Amino acid sequence: MKFLLKSFFTLFLLLFSFITKSLAGDIQYLASPWVQQYSKSTYQAGNQNWGLSVDQEGLIYAANSEGLLVYDGAYWNLHPHPNKGIVRVVQVHSDGKIYTGGQSEFGYWEKNDKGRLAYHSISSQLLKNLNDEIWKIIIQDNRIIFQSFSTIYIYENKKIRTITGDGEPFLFAFQTNKRIFIEKIPSGLHELKNNTLIPVAGKDRIKGSNILSILPFDTSSFLIGTAKSGLFLMDKNGNIAPWENAINEELKNAQINNGIKLLGQYYVYGTILNGVYILDQSGHLVQHINKSVGLQNNTVLSLSIDKQSNIWTGLDNGIDRIAINADLYYYSDKSGKLGTIYSAKIYQGFLYLGTNQGLFYTPWNQHKKYQPIDFKMIAGSQGQVWNLEVINEVLVCGHNTGTFQVKGTQMSLLSPQTGGWVIKQLSPHFPTVLQGNYTGISLFHSMPNALQFSTQYPNFKSGVQLLETQSKNNVWAAGYNELNLITFSDNFDAIKQIKPYAQQKGLPRSANIGVFKLADINVFTTDSGLYLYDELADKFTPYDHLNKKLGTFAKANKITAAGNNSYWFINQTRIALVDLQPGGKIQIDSIKLAPLEGNMMKYYENITALNPKQYLISIDNGFSLLNLNRDNFQPNAVPIPLIRNIRTLSGTDSIYFNSVKELVEIKHKNNSIRISYALPYYTESAIQYQYKLNGVQDEWSDWTKLPYKEFTNLAVGNYSFVIRAKLPNGYITKENKIEIEILPPWYRTWYAYLAYLIGLVFMTKSIRIWYKKKLVKHEQKLREDYLVKQDELLKQEAVRAQQHLIEVKNKQLEQELYNKNKELTNATMNIVHKNELLNSLNHELSQLKDENGNKLKAEQLQKVAKILKNAYEDNMDWHLFEQSFNETHENFFKKLKLQFPELMPNDLKLCAYLRLNMSSKEIASLLNITTRGVEIRRYRLRKKLNLPTEQNLSDFLMNIN
Repeated sequence: MKFLLKSFFTLFLLLFSFITKSLAGDIQYLASPWVQQYSKSTYQAGNQNWGLSVDQEGLIYAANSEGLLVYDGAYWNLHPHPNKGIVRVVQVHSDGKIYTGGQSEFGYWEKNDKGRLAYHSISSQLLKNLNDEIWKIIIQDNRIIFQSFSTIYIYENKKIRTITGDGEPFLFAFQTNKRIFIEKIPSGLHELKNNTLIPVAGKDRIKGSNILSILPFDTSSFLIGTAKSGLFLMDKNGNIAPWENAINEELKNAQINNGIKLLGQYYVYGTILNGVYILDQSGHLVQHINKSVGLQNNTVLSLSIDKQSNIWTGLDNGIDRIAINADLYYYSDKSGKLGTIYSAKIYQGFLYLGTNQGLFYTPWNQHKKYQPIDFKMIAGSQGQVWNLEVINEVLVCGHNTGTFQVKGTQMSLLSPQTGGWVIKQLSPHFPTVLQGNYTGISLFHSMPNALQFSTQYPNFKSGVQLLETQSKNNVWAAGYNELNLITFSDNFDAIKQIKPYAQQKGLPRSANIGVFKLADINVFTTDSGLYLYDELADKFTPYDHLNKKLGTFAKANKITAAGNNSYWFINQTRIALVDLQPGGKIQIDSIKLAPLEGNMMKYYENITALNPKQYLISIDNGFSLLNLNRDNFQPNAVPIPLIRNIRTLSGTDSIYFNSVKELVEIKHKNNSIRISYALPYYTESAIQYQYKLNGVQDEWSDWTKLPYKEFTNLAVGNYSFVIRAKLPNGYITKENKIEIEILPPWYRTWYAYLAYLIGLVFMTKSIRIWYKKKLVKHEQKLREDYLVKQDELLKQEAVRAQQHLIEVKNKQLEQELYNKNKELTNATMNIVHKNELLNSLNHELSQLKDENGNKLKAEQLQKVAKILKNAYEDNMDWHLFEQSFNETHENFFKKLKLQFPELMPNDLKLCAYLRLNMSSKEIASLLNITTRGVEIRRYRLRKKLNLPTEQNLSDFLMNIN
């Protein structure tokens, strides 16, 4: 079958410029595969990655300078080596054990009962400490070979056997076609048979070449890669000869460091100086991937192939995945020389790209052969190129400055009309060619191997970006927000009628209206969906039948034929391949170009068919090549999602589990959890996940790209967490499930209930004892309370009697005080009355006359006046008053003298009278002075007492205690 296919392609090489095999497993020769970079900041470990391996589930293991790295498609995890040394090599056994070797140590990693990788040392079984580095591990069923530069360690049946090189160091060991080879320095290549090293017959041919790779060439021969001497072939008998090919010298300069076979027919070599080389079985270079096309580093320390045939490279600085088996390859214009690509064509041995910078070309090899792409600009083509089209074997370039014919690396002017957006031959049997440009429509005439400009129609001045025939002489012309149906004369030498239709006759308001052929029917694209034109009714109607099936692609802004009744629908950088099938059915594939979404210029997306199964898609910084011949998807090879761990949100502890564990028990205090999952399937577009937690969320969730899900405050009970994944091509994987039990809190466990029962019994008994004691205490307390109450009553009676006695005494004292105050008042008033009487008597004496009517002389009244004076100056009344006053007013005078020692006796008298609230007239009578004298004394007293003006003197004296 393969031979027939190759023969078929050979017959049609002249018709197709670039052919790839229709069989899955072929690698594209043009452009470069996508490279996924994983920097050390991504995987959080050391720079260098010395070894790579892939397990049965598709997980990637890397021997890193800081330990063992594990990648599951979503998470990187570093497992430091117990001795903190560098891990140089890793190999995964089919039983799940991960064997590693490095500085002074070799052994294996295996999951423990909690699902965590745990290390088990094998080298510790040696009689003396290992003082060497392990660089290679070879697995032969249950026989594991660890190789250092000095010794081969064979581990079998839990015992270690050693083989040395009889004083010669080893380089590296290789296993191929179930045979093991190793190079001794300097004696050369040997084969390990029955634990014995046997020299290879032709070892002297490559002696001292430093063998770094031995791969199976066929069932009985081998391909040997050396550091600086290139490639050699070795037959089954050990005869060695150089493998002559065009790339050998370049490999010598790049210095081969390792190798691996890919897809059964390609040889992948990692080099020290120039990245990765891929050769086919004929020795032709198929791909060269280095830093210029995406690798992080040109020094390749290790290689591995995953389940999807991706190439994994362990680099001197990072890890990269090369999507060598993908449908999309890329050419990246990192220098910016090309600009944005608007059109592309293969023509007579060249690939032409029309960009906003000009027209570029590069040689195009129609045979399968790798060649570096080096685009050069055609002289004089600077400026915007809108369109490249081949019409009757003539390559026409629609340029900002005019229309040109392109031949080889030169172009010549066909028409000076600027901005050739579109050019279309109305019929392959009709020489008329129309071009839409900035200022209208141009007419060309097609001839064998030639195209001639005829005229620019003068009566149509609108810009035309799209042209499609409606009938023989009627042509649709679409431009920005404009659509016209143009009727030409029979020979197309003139425009007879221009009929505008934008936003009329049923068309919706739309910023962009386009017209395209779809299965020989004109379809009109708008912002509201596809429309059809009814010529009889002269109106537009929605293409409902197709719009419903197309979904969002009904609003496509561009439609491009893909052949075999298939079309590319483009909706603002989203692209789908739509296959119109019999019976009105359609098939939509929006996955193939999904990685390019958002990486193209809106409304100027370009897809160019290089051949029926090869398409060039313009992207922002170059172009992508899509190979529709490839069908390498194998559903059986897709793994199920892995549930990686369950992490509690309440702390840093994680609950891990093996895949064989039936139930994960989680403490109630940790009932808020995060479940992490991953699918070890590696694609350019993100994997999507869908989950459900039976008992909480019984329906499938929406698809999400997050590789984890959090659940909070889960109730006590059993749950089933189910996860599945969806690949970018729409394939949904099988489900994976884990059973989870949220344990009850400690106070709801059986031993807690037992404790509750014991406690209840003890409590009941304790309550009875306590109650009896309480009754006794209560009776005793009642007796005590009665006695206390009686005593309290007696005390209260005594208090009441005492209070009554005090009240009686207080009343007596109050009465006595009242009496004394009354006596004092009476005595005072008597003194006042006496003084007033004396004053009256003195006045009457002064008015006495003799018998002659003359006043008596003073001498005559002297004796009586003296008696009156003595009566005035008699202090007996005052002493009695002072004594009574002090008794009533608690030694007022003593207190006053203590506070104001400068007070005189007359001042004290005035203070006493003022305290009794006597008037100035009464005080004047008592003191035998005038009222004016009283006021003067009051004034002097205020000064001696230092009273402020606003304070009342009587109030002050009454308040003295």
